[in-house]
Amino acid sequence: MFSAIFGSVEQGFIYAIMALGVYLTFRVLDFPDLTVDGSFVTGAGTAAAMIVLGYHPAIATIVAIVAGFLAGCMTGLLHTKGKINPLLSGILMMIALYSINLRIMGFTVENSVGRPNIPLMNSETLFSQFFNWWGSLGIDDSINGFLTSMGIQYVPKTWGTVVIVAILVVIIKLVFDWFLKTEVGLAIRATGDNKKMIRSFSVNTDTLVILGLGLSNALVAFSGALFAQYSKAADIGLGIGMIVIGLASVIIGEAIFGTKTIVRTTLAVIAGAIIYRIVLALALRVEIMDTGDMKLITAIIVIVALILPQYFDKRREKIRKAKRHELRESQTLIKSKEGENLA
Repeated sequence: MFSAIFGSVEQGFIYAIMALGVYLTFRVLDFPDLTVDGSFVTGAGTAAAMIVLGYHPAIATIVAIVAGFLAGCMTGLLHTKGKINPLLSGILMMIALYSINLRIMGFTVENSVGRPNIPLMNSETLFSQFFNWWGSLGIDDSINGFLTSMGIQYVPKTWGTVVIVAILVVIIKLVFDWFLKTEVGLAIRATGDNKKMIRSFSVNTDTLVILGLGLSNALVAFSGALFAQYSKAADIGLGIGMIVIGLASVIIGEAIFGTKTIVRTTLAVIAGAIIYRIVLALALRVEIMDTGDMKLITAIIVIVALILPQYFDKRREKIRKAKRHELRESQTLIKSKEGENLA
């Protein structure tokens, strides 16, 4: 149980980066961007291909981020310049990226047009390089020794993964919060709230939409690049249902932690991604469930996350109405008694 939850936390932090990208388009820009399913694989495939070709993992990850940014910008161009419906723009780019991703991964094989997967079992990644330094500190032995003394049998092989991804997520969150408070970030937020209003201030909303979509998919591609290095493989099917996972993370986080401020909301999205992975891991431990049921479980989690907040809101509204009714009745009763006393 502990090892399953721990693995879910690791993956949750990686998916949290993707969830922040989804939050930027769906909540901030109010743009239903389905490019995510393709750009996640773009990040994974680009990073894996470059690592196999001998490039440093850090350079491969940066190029993957740039590739994701360009994919998002193309979606923005289709919508703003091509005047294509936002939903259809994302779908078209997602379909196009399937073939593009095959070709990107195909660069690792001679005389091959495309390649569906790239194994990284014997390749250096950001994680393996970090582990070389982390292992010399002896922190894993200390923590696992303490957990074993507490009666926990199955302890993680290393705590280095959760440390590095947590640090990356914190840095991204801080930069994300700062960016949304800058002049450009405020303009992007205003564009999502009311395009006509922000245009009246002579702001080019098309550029802001393109930039927002580019940054969103850059985060998604970064998440994909990290996941490929974490799982030691990149596969063309990695992105299937990724937009649902991102939305689930956003919805769950907002429902539990609220959305009063940007800082609180981004923290909620990160927590939502981790909670989602933990709930999924626990659900898969039920005997009647199988790994093939992951998509069904994801759909159920999203449905519950959408319905429960509405139920609790209605219940709180009923309680407020009942209290107001009681208050009015008590005031009426007091006034009637005062009238009787005066009489």
